[in-house]
Amino acid sequence: MEDMVNLTIVKNNGPIFHSVDDVKPSEEGGPIARSGFNYQDEIAVSFLLEMLENPALIKIHCESHDDILLVYDPDGTGNRHVEFVQVKASEQDKLWSVADICLRKSGKAGTSIFEVSLARDKHTETSYFRLVTLRPVVSDLEILTFPLNAPGREPDGVRFKALEAELEKRFPEIKSPKGNVASYWIQNGYWDQRHSEDAVKTDNLVRVIKLSSKEGFPLLPELADTLLDELRSKAKKAGDAKWEPNRDRKIFTRAALREWWENRAQELIDGASAPAGGKLRRKMTEASLPEELVGLAIELRRDYSTATRTSRYMEPGQEEGLQRRVKSEVISLQARFVAGQIELDSAGFHALCLDRMDKLNDERPSGSEDQSAFLKGCMYDIADRCLLRFERTSR
Repeated sequence: MEDMVNLTIVKNNGPIFHSVDDVKPSEEGGPIARSGFNYQDEIAVSFLLEMLENPALIKIHCESHDDILLVYDPDGTGNRHVEFVQVKASEQDKLWSVADICLRKSGKAGTSIFEVSLARDKHTETSYFRLVTLRPVVSDLEILTFPLNAPGREPDGVRFKALEAELEKRFPEIKSPKGNVASYWIQNGYWDQRHSEDAVKTDNLVRVIKLSSKEGFPLLPELADTLLDELRSKAKKAGDAKWEPNRDRKIFTRAALREWWENRAQELIDGASAPAGGKLRRKMTEASLPEELVGLAIELRRDYSTATRTSRYMEPGQEEGLQRRVKSEVISLQARFVAGQIELDSAGFHALCLDRMDKLNDERPSGSEDQSAFLKGCMYDIADRCLLRFERTSR
């Protein structure tokens, strides 16, 4: 982690505003009850990819002062601005309206989407605001879907004035803690429509492949998927962490993410080109597994490789189906292990993986051939390609 910059600002001899990196969030409901936030985590991954691509995006918070918080230093001088991102995954099947963003929960002041968003403007950094939604907006809000400073967003324009008047009519006295009003929110706000979780996943996969190609180490889709799964685990883990005592776990820095990206991508590429069985031996040795287990694992992987190259002995499509099942189980187990949801050491996690292969085998149709060795060989082949590790890694 980079050192946190302790910034404060005094405005007209008034209150002191502190940096978003230093102030404990006023609410921490997200980390406590965020189960099922797959869409939000996928959006977080998209911003992590943006940080890999964009040197101006220097930090990302997950579930701190908002669902996602982006910290920018555009010119590298420390003149930072922040973007508070609200992600709305649970929506009615209709267009978003002004009434929707002004609707208060149980009529309580300060609880509407607009009020909550503007209230984030209370730190030393210049504030920007973003809403990420599945559904599009009505014409009254369309101005917010235009890029900032684009034609049609002029403060003296008809659309801007109409939305400003409507918000001021509904909240005539509203101001942020820094004294900014509705016009400031409109001018610095962006409505970001992302149509579905699957669409975001697809876009993220394409971005990983393009970024790796641009940087000189093109990744195959399978390896790109592995990196994305690990990024999802990182986003979930950061969202689950509490600000106290684990502030650093909630904040990604560009330097740390770039280092992880370059090292992990190279490791995957090396694994794909290494002699068969070589990476598997190293992975199991690093996990302090005994040599006899390592030897048996290499034999199972070799038998599996032979079976997949020789004439088929399974029903058409059965081999591919079993491979998909193993990959799915491995991804789920690895994600939970990396996220700290499986409290086992390396030997225990290895044993759990083998146990899951046995359970998959037990689920086969009655009277069908035992496939335990094939399933475990497939698992070890995945490990040999650096797509599974038995040792827990840090973020």
